[in-house]
Amino acid sequence: MPLIGINAWSLPSGLPLHQAFQVAKEAGFDCVEVNLAEEGEVSLQLDERSARHIAEDAAQCGVKLLSLSTGLGWKYPIAAPDPAIREKGFEVVRFQLQVAQWLGADTVLVVPGVVTPDSSYDAVYRLTLEGLKRLAPEAERLGVHIGVENVWNRFLLSPLEFAQLLDAVAHPYVGAYFDVGNVLVFGYPDQWIRILNTRIRKVHVKDFRTAIGNISGFCNPAQGDVPWERVRIALQEIGYEGPITAEVEGYRTLQTLGLKHIAETLRLLFAPHSHGADV
Repeated sequence: MPLIGINAWSLPSGLPLHQAFQVAKEAGFDCVEVNLAEEGEVSLQLDERSARHIAEDAAQCGVKLLSLSTGLGWKYPIAAPDPAIREKGFEVVRFQLQVAQWLGADTVLVVPGVVTPDSSYDAVYRLTLEGLKRLAPEAERLGVHIGVENVWNRFLLSPLEFAQLLDAVAHPYVGAYFDVGNVLVFGYPDQWIRILNTRIRKVHVKDFRTAIGNISGFCNPAQGDVPWERVRIALQEIGYEGPITAEVEGYRTLQTLGLKHIAETLRLLFAPHSHGADV
């Protein structure tokens, strides 16, 4: 049975992390994924002492910190056409790697490039490849993996291409942070899992209603069209032993109850005795 995690964005807003960790533990989660932001408790101004204190708070609550996420890759992509923005992106990832080491986490989530009318697909691919090769030695030095996430950035739209990019980087500290729900609009997550295979470092889960087909289609696990049994079997087949981390909205009211339901749902979905008829 894998560890069940929750992203801190999914916890009630406004809570200090030490309280958020306790809420997550009481809801039934094994680990919490914290997020690096420009401001706040885990920010670009964080120092080692404060980070170690956060790690101690998590340990006291009985939750693990295994990965560090951030939304700053959208603002400062490492494949931005503007060199100044690219450099800021590198700075963010380097600091993210350092913070992860302080926290005891072994993986950081990195949004690669973003394809736009002014940032062409081929240019984003080239710059992403160059950027990951540039960052890989720092990741290895700190002992923290870079997990490139598949997001709605009009980029890496095929698991074959995603695998090709990672193979071109050719570094053991650069892999995939696979998001199950993000591919459902144009693919099948179990196929992506088998193709990416041991390149996968961490896994995000959310559900998605294909009949809606846009950002409003995202929902909590077991409320959409993700083929959960196929996902569970595929992860088992590739030998994935990392956490399953929910990155979801949760309940808008009765938030604490919603968190308990999410944790319980994930435990049922990823239990070894799960059956397709039940999920």
